[in-house]
Amino acid sequence: MDKLKDKKVVITGASSGIGELMAYEVAAKGGKPILLARSYDKLLKIAENISEQTGVTPLIFKLDVSDGDAVEKVFTTIKSSVGNVDILINNAGYARFELAHEATMETVESMFKVNVFGSIACTQAVLENMLTEDHGHIIFIASQAGKLATPKSSVYSATKHALLGFANSLRMELANTGIKVSTVNPGPIRTEFFRIADKTGSYEKNVEKFMLDPKVVAMKTIGLIENPKRELNLPRWMGIGTKLYQLFPTLVEKVAGEQFRKK
Repeated sequence: MDKLKDKKVVITGASSGIGELMAYEVAAKGGKPILLARSYDKLLKIAENISEQTGVTPLIFKLDVSDGDAVEKVFTTIKSSVGNVDILINNAGYARFELAHEATMETVESMFKVNVFGSIACTQAVLENMLTEDHGHIIFIASQAGKLATPKSSVYSATKHALLGFANSLRMELANTGIKVSTVNPGPIRTEFFRIADKTGSYEKNVEKFMLDPKVVAMKTIGLIENPKRELNLPRWMGIGTKLYQLFPTLVEKVAGEQFRKK
């Protein structure tokens, strides 16, 4: 708990799902949540609930991370309001599950702007001050899809591959500093994510028994602040599966291909 005490923790995509749950977790452990999302009304309600339950009142800012100018303005306001950020959790992201030839370039660009460019912009917004203080922690919410791409997730997987590439390079760049970089690679989580990603509902139905409890994902992610690790794979067996895929891609695609196609 002491490791989070009074730490300023920025969470993007904080208006629902694990972003919202992480905000509660940070406040409960004595941290100072700074919540960013497109829906200010949702953030306001969440902040009120957190304040009632924990006595901690989060700062909230309306932000679409795909808007680079807005990112710069919001983080400048955060610094002038509370000083430098201690921890950044790049959580904002979304998906649309569709065949590669059916994805419009509008969808492709939008997904990359939110999932990749938004995280990079937010990271750059805090990095200079973290380097000056030689202190900080940047956490990227990636996905098992960034390690093992499956049918109908070509664009989404591409964004998460890109995010992991950025995070892994950044970690090596910062190896001799006091700044930590972690990635979280969850499998399917039981949230509203699939209402946008999977319009048919078929994928959600097929993976229901494998779905992660969002509270557990949130708790384990915040646990990385207290006990930093390079990478967190959830569930563990899925992380082992992606390692096997890296070693034996043809075999895994042949054996598990039918299951992968159930989207």
